[in-house]
Amino acid sequence: MLDLRQLRYFIAVAEAEHVGRAAEALHISQSPLSRTIIQLEAQLGLALFDRVRQRIRLNDAGRAFIEEARAVLKHADTIEARARRAARGEVGMLSIGYVEGAVHARVLTKAVQRFVEKRSDVRIELRAMRSGPQVDALRRYELDCALLYTPPPSDDAELSSAALIADPLLLAVPTSHRLAAKRRVRASDLDGEAWIALPSTINPEWRQRFVRECVAAGFAPDIRFEATDPATVLGLVDGGIGIALVQASIRRVAPDGVAFITLPWLPMTVKLHFVNRRSDRNPLVSAFRDALMRECRLPRADS
Repeated sequence: MLDLRQLRYFIAVAEAEHVGRAAEALHISQSPLSRTIIQLEAQLGLALFDRVRQRIRLNDAGRAFIEEARAVLKHADTIEARARRAARGEVGMLSIGYVEGAVHARVLTKAVQRFVEKRSDVRIELRAMRSGPQVDALRRYELDCALLYTPPPSDDAELSSAALIADPLLLAVPTSHRLAAKRRVRASDLDGEAWIALPSTINPEWRQRFVRECVAAGFAPDIRFEATDPATVLGLVDGGIGIALVQASIRRVAPDGVAFITLPWLPMTVKLHFVNRRSDRNPLVSAFRDALMRECRLPRADS
């Protein structure tokens, strides 16, 4: 089987038309170079040069072979360069799972923007998924990393997580609501109101915590409507159907008919986490994680 060294030696001799000068250019002695050319011709079973006195020149077979040799070396150089770029995290593909909250908080958008500034050749696949399915997809190697609400336990042997942000929750009410103009809303003001909440079948832990916090504050929420999509929740609030708790960063996309109220006595937040496999040495994952961490350390006026 031919090797790249043989091809490089052959091209050097062909271009110099002299073994001695080719050896000087390659910084090797003449004898091993001559042996390499002889071995190459023996492997191919044909002569590549016409040898006339002190000069050797390509024959017809040699001229055909040198074009292919140059193409092979060029391709090999491309492969090597691409491998080095991949090792530096400059090329490749990154599959990222995310929850909607990462988009509303602009964490995902800003991090991707920062990430691709120096990695324009990296292909990114973004997959909107709930937290549980993201964890499963990571374990099946279907995702490289994930942005989710509920991370795996800290002692998980396979997955590692890092906290990103805690987005405060605000009370969303119609602008025509009796509470919209109040500077301070007490827990008793919410007693008897119709609430819109996430279905308990989607995230029972979150639903239980919401009810528990409300009861501890002094009222039991009357949950009459359930919705999974934040845009749907805001639409229902805008239509006067009910009130809801939403993450603060969603204010940017809220309808004009929705007002937001801070509830200091109900300190609930939406927490985002970055999760990846502990064994993963993919430089793209590390680079994206760094971009996320840098973005989350920056103050955001719209959060």
